[in-house]
Amino acid sequence: MINKLKMKFIFTNMILIFIILSFTFAAVYISTSNRLIRDSNDMLQKTIEQENEIHKKELDIADPSADYPPPPQILTFAVQLDKNNNITDIFYNNIDSSYTNILVTLVNSALNDDNTTGFVQNKGFRYLKHTNEKGIKIAFADRSLEINTLNSLLKTSILVGIGSLIAFFIVSLYLANWAVKPIKKSWEQQRQFVADASHELKTPLTVILANTDIVLSHKDATINNQIKWIDYIKAEAERMTTLVNDLLFLAKTDANKNEVIFSKVNLSDTVWNCVLPFESAAFEQEKTIESEISSDIFINGDNNRLKQLFVILIDNAIKYSNEKGHINVALIQNQDKVNLSINNTGEPIPKEQILHIFERFYRVDESRAREKYGYGLGLSIAKSIVGTHHGKITVKSSESEGTTFTVSFPLVKKI
Repeated sequence: MINKLKMKFIFTNMILIFIILSFTFAAVYISTSNRLIRDSNDMLQKTIEQENEIHKKELDIADPSADYPPPPQILTFAVQLDKNNNITDIFYNNIDSSYTNILVTLVNSALNDDNTTGFVQNKGFRYLKHTNEKGIKIAFADRSLEINTLNSLLKTSILVGIGSLIAFFIVSLYLANWAVKPIKKSWEQQRQFVADASHELKTPLTVILANTDIVLSHKDATINNQIKWIDYIKAEAERMTTLVNDLLFLAKTDANKNEVIFSKVNLSDTVWNCVLPFESAAFEQEKTIESEISSDIFINGDNNRLKQLFVILIDNAIKYSNEKGHINVALIQNQDKVNLSINNTGEPIPKEQILHIFERFYRVDESRAREKYGYGLGLSIAKSIVGTHHGKITVKSSESEGTTFTVSFPLVKKI
């Protein structure tokens, strides 16, 4: 599909470029042709009007020693006919004896045409007829310059057009690869997302079905006797509910359909309310939580989403800290920003994995994540919430300092 999209992009682009070049070259060609015709007609008119040009009854080579003016670019001459259409005079600027053989043919062709102006196609001349008191005066202009100029322009246009199309094809190929790159990445992520979601849903479904079969195989047993299997079914159903809710949240975020209600939030109180419930959970695991939370720090945000964000980060810090580990939650004001940092001791996250840590279904440690009922969606949800609040989330991890997630929000000053 991506390759078809890329080829369609290139094809469409090349068609548009071809049409634009065609119109451009056609406009230049027509403009040049009209200018040459205009110049030729002007020369014909001047030749008709001029009576004092070099005048000879017989065509012969002009005296090379005479001081003649430089000839015009367009070769022109005129003939005067009497009432019987016989040639009486010849007026010429710069013709030689080679024209004597075709003079009668040119005159006859012009006389056979009822129009006052036209072409003698087979001889390459343009003519203009003018009736005067003596008879008919016909001016002729050689079209060689006009034809050669237009042919040269046509050849140049074709060469330039072919070169331009080749250049535009190369550019289009590059642009197509560049344009479809994010689409390709999004498509691959979507396919991976569907595969991962299907896999994650398959696991609890398998457990539910297995436990349901066990319950059905003991139809005479009481609920109390089968409570263990029923509890397993309930636990897996709750896991599925959590997973489906997370998937819906991310899908709505992608479609910008998540309802976010912004208001002035006391971030200090929100963080406190999220830290306190985890103290007992940490105590049971022989871990400690310390907090350094500045008071009365306000931001514009959705309080429910912010709580969800902090719960995800604190919960992750407790889960992935080492045995008897230490978790530190700090909220401070830094000029016009608010920084929340959550640090936990334990194994550091490898640098190559930090780049992917916010991707959906990504787990730093697959086996450890499954043991803790992780789906790899929490940090993706956290990042989307931070983005919704125009903030920034980063992570640093080292052997000596542990892992630290830092979230920055724009500050709202107290009134």
